[in-house]
Amino acid sequence: GREIALTAGGGASVELPEEGGLVALTFDDGPRRDTTSWLLEQLELREVPATFFMVGSRIPGNEDLIRQMKEQGCQIGVHTYDHVDVTGLSQTDFDLQIGKTRILLREILGEGNYWLRPPYGFVDQGVRTWSEGPIILWSVDPEDWKDRDVHRIVSAVTEHVKDGDIILLHDIYDSSVDAALAIADNLTARGFTFVTVEQLAALRGVSPQAGVKYHKFPAGG
Repeated sequence: GREIALTAGGGASVELPEEGGLVALTFDDGPRRDTTSWLLEQLELREVPATFFMVGSRIPGNEDLIRQMKEQGCQIGVHTYDHVDVTGLSQTDFDLQIGKTRILLREILGEGNYWLRPPYGFVDQGVRTWSEGPIILWSVDPEDWKDRDVHRIVSAVTEHVKDGDIILLHDIYDSSVDAALAIADNLTARGFTFVTVEQLAALRGVSPQAGVKYHKFPAGG
């Protein structure tokens, strides 16, 4: 995008908004009752859809939140059952982590494409072979789990984000939820439009393939 600094009265610099673009806000490791429910409520007020990659063991008892995600137009994916590195697993163990989580989601939401985000972004040939869907990684990672510093997390995203980016956050920290909402407001004001990962791919004319890793979907490939 273009940024033009104009000198306003008093020498203050005014930035014209960038021409905008599409961006996907994604959350890993939930659901967590208090943080995820607040996040959903605030995203709904902003009409911002997000993509949630969920840990299967956290789903029981939070079925209502998962239904709410779908009702709000969010996308739901799999982040394993126990938040484990899925590289080096046997096919049986892989299925216990991924297949078991998908079964839980299908019981709550019905049939659907529950795409995989492997913990830590670790992928090997087994993961590619057995994923039964695209492997969704990310292009902007503020490492929000490190210091839980809202201001730093927001800056780490807003200063670097570009059209087509996939932003990685975690909906299990209050600080990350606060940061996500500030990021949503900042980017919306700058002309960005929030979409789910699935929408982002579709709007860019990409049909994500099973076993292929995707980090972002910029215009023009």
